[in-house]
Amino acid sequence: MDSGTLLSFLAVDLLLVCVPGADWAYVISAGLRGRSVGAAVGGLVSGYALHTALAAAGLAVLVAGSPTLLTALTAAGAAYLVWLGWTVLRRPGVPGAGEEIAAGGGRVFLRGATISGLNPKGLLLYLSVLPQFLTGDGHLPVAARTTVLGLLHMVCCAAVYLTVGVLARELLGARPAAARAVTRTSGAAMLGTGTFLLLQHAF
Repeated sequence: MDSGTLLSFLAVDLLLVCVPGADWAYVISAGLRGRSVGAAVGGLVSGYALHTALAAAGLAVLVAGSPTLLTALTAAGAAYLVWLGWTVLRRPGVPGAGEEIAAGGGRVFLRGATISGLNPKGLLLYLSVLPQFLTGDGHLPVAARTTVLGLLHMVCCAAVYLTVGVLARELLGARPAAARAVTRTSGAAMLGTGTFLLLQHAF
């Protein structure tokens, strides 16, 4: 793929990744609650690896062409966001919460994969944004181009989310009140986004 296409995709992708959402809320929570930020980010990235594999196999095009299936997937992701948001609001993160420290790395990883796998923002990227950068290059098959862009997205996610998680742990770890406020804001954002998407598909 030509460098211009890659740079254009990188610019758009970074803009989307840097918009706070469910992924941000999860890595911030991981940093504050003493869980492994690496495991949380690894789980999130693995969810996007699945998206990439499905897109490269052509399933993204199939889903995009089926309004019913796309609506069902978006609604499922939105419902999960509502549940996550409500959970965070009920139990806002505080630095070093003992019960969260005890959570195994595998559990943290799997929850991260579920969050990114059902994230409506991820569906938007793979079904609406990424296909726009697959035209005009006849040297590589579409599946290979899709894989390249998907891998680039995964690298962006890893870099941004690791930074967010580590900064949350370092800057908010000694400030319980600020940490709780940030976590509640993230939870409210997830709850609001999920509710908006559910209402949008209900009417």
